[in-house]
Amino acid sequence: MTGVQTCALPILAAVATPHFAQAQGAYPTKPIRFILPFGPGGVADTTSRLVAEKLGDKLGQRLVVENMPGAGGISAARAALQAGNDGYALALVTNGNAISVPLFKSLPYDPVKDFVPVSSIGTFECLLIVNASSPYKTLEDWIKVAKEKPGKLNIGTITAGSTQHLTAELFKSSAGVDFVIVPSRTTGEAVVALLRNDIDMVIDFYAALKPGLLDNKTRALAWSGATPSPAMPEVPAAIKTVPGFEVVSWNALYAPAGTPQNVIDTLNKGLREVLVDPDLKRRALDLGIDLKASTPAEIHDRLQSDIKKWAAVIQRAGIERQ
Repeated sequence: MTGVQTCALPILAAVATPHFAQAQGAYPTKPIRFILPFGPGGVADTTSRLVAEKLGDKLGQRLVVENMPGAGGISAARAALQAGNDGYALALVTNGNAISVPLFKSLPYDPVKDFVPVSSIGTFECLLIVNASSPYKTLEDWIKVAKEKPGKLNIGTITAGSTQHLTAELFKSSAGVDFVIVPSRTTGEAVVALLRNDIDMVIDFYAALKPGLLDNKTRALAWSGATPSPAMPEVPAAIKTVPGFEVVSWNALYAPAGTPQNVIDTLNKGLREVLVDPDLKRRALDLGIDLKASTPAEIHDRLQSDIKKWAAVIQRAGIERQ
């Protein structure tokens, strides 16, 4: 009897072990929620849906995009965290989340501690544009007049505390010029004011400014990134004229802390394969997004560094915490 039992145990182990390993390593086996802190129809939403479709095809399961807009990305973060850390609820974390940390007095989540990075999805920069009929042909032209007439020129952006608004604040301090920042509710309102010559420059992302640029009603003077964006490579980077002025926004895929490493590895590998797809890259670039994957460590470092960067900008500009 004992001999029979002894022989049976290895056989049972041989049968059970592969099944157990498969169960532990199988991911994904059902659709994955991809939660966005933005409403439908915007650039982040459109890009995320393009990437989610391709990544879902690669993984063999759908990524279901859910829009949960709200200040500070709070609603989206809560939803992802409450869903657990089994890899079936993922979050879009952005430069906006880095801004939220120093901007809000009490943020009910910590993007550094409560989430783990998977990979970047893409990067995108702001454009500094003027009315095509204005005398400003270069960024140097604009800065020269701003220094000659302190406080006379103004720049339009969207809501105070947004990336665009803080980009204008960083431009002001980096260039050492005094101008008025005029917040608008929408980019469209800011562009209309620019075309009416009510303001002298608009700072915003490419997708929002593209119509006026294509119609030759506005003129791009510079990108906010370290190098020109492939969306308009002929436009120079502002940092060549204004040392220290660099703003690169980004979108990234994150998962709740505690998500198994094999899940992170699977998602990272999938994104690396998907984000080099030429058609997908072209469609994203039409929106000004340069798709590129990263290691989890690289995007983690970017998040931490941007939290410090925007904290300094917010403090220097005297922006009241919300």
